[in-house]
Amino acid sequence: MFDAAVKSKVNETLPFPYNKRAFCLYEPIEKTISHARVLIVNSLLRYESDLSDLARMEWADSIDSRLKFERKVSGMACDNIAQNVNRLVRQPRTMTVHLSEVSQAVEDFKPDAIVLSGTYSDFDYYNPESLDAFERFIKTTKIPVLAICGSHQLVGVSFGAELKTLDGLELSEKRTGRLNEYQYRFVKIVDKDDPIFAGIEDTTSGQWQDYTKEDDILRVWQNHGVQVDGVPEGFKLLATSYLCKNQMMVKRSEGQMIYCVQFHLEKSFEDWSKNPTRWEHPNESRDGRILFENFLQLAHVHNGR
Repeated sequence: MFDAAVKSKVNETLPFPYNKRAFCLYEPIEKTISHARVLIVNSLLRYESDLSDLARMEWADSIDSRLKFERKVSGMACDNIAQNVNRLVRQPRTMTVHLSEVSQAVEDFKPDAIVLSGTYSDFDYYNPESLDAFERFIKTTKIPVLAICGSHQLVGVSFGAELKTLDGLELSEKRTGRLNEYQYRFVKIVDKDDPIFAGIEDTTSGQWQDYTKEDDILRVWQNHGVQVDGVPEGFKLLATSYLCKNQMMVKRSEGQMIYCVQFHLEKSFEDWSKNPTRWEHPNESRDGRILFENFLQLAHVHNGR
């Protein structure tokens, strides 16, 4: 056993970041969801047919390299989403399709939930027919939807919101060199009564971090320079931050359940897998895992299961 002097020294030299604890909690990642069919939607650009006339004109000779980059990013993004599903569900089934194929894929796959990936390019570089088709779909679907980062913005646009840079400019005014939110940032929950935050009020629960239970804060991965300007009609704001006011919103009306997050909650298990020990889910990414899991649980409830 440590004597008092040694114990005091340990407490001084090994302060863990929250509440100065000289220990970490063991947190096995248990699969609490029995089954789920999840349609993963790649919302990035793939082929020249996905482009608008503006993109073809402005990108000209760089089209091939730009599309190659977007395909690379989409592979990583969709894999991270699938990894979350596989880590959280005992009997997972996933199918990945492109944004332009979502309506037909829903008919064929009959998913329990849809998760939309992030994006990279501004939407005026997208084929407008694809955007129009998505707008018709998202306004009518009754399947639970989780929209991430750029898809959060796409859902906002589909329901009538405008997009701005983080310093309030029109996107066409500043295509490059934008102010951005990057790496792990804190966001403030503004409506902790929403069921996506289940368990926050339970002070004895080890699920949420202390900073969430005590101060209604999430720490999540950010990588964006565009924001939804305001909250579209029918949606409710759930979280906010200094640079980007709309960090999280939800539509739970007219038979729909659409959760939208500006941050990358799907990065959770990417970080967890890189961690050299499984003693604790990394503080930085744990919040995203809880939100993803709660969404899948809510999808079951929404579907009447």
